[in-house]
Amino acid sequence: MEQKKFAFGKENFILLAVSVIIIVIGFVLVSGGKTTEETGFDPRIFDTRRLVIAPTVLVIGFGSVIYAILKKSKE
Repeated sequence: MEQKKFAFGKENFILLAVSVIIIVIGFVLVSGGKTTEETGFDPRIFDTRRLVIAPTVLVIGFGSVIYAILKKSKE
């Protein structure tokens, strides 16, 4: 029986899985808890984690997804 050939190799799937994990970490970093203020405003939404670190992690994650898709497998 003829063996089917996939578009992605094993390395591509591993890179894609790692990229998805990085993206999930980025979304966890950008998320926050519920507000405890009566006015509904929490100044912690403007901290460094949510404005700098989380978007950087997300860009790295989405960039690595593109790399995982475009990388040619050695097979």
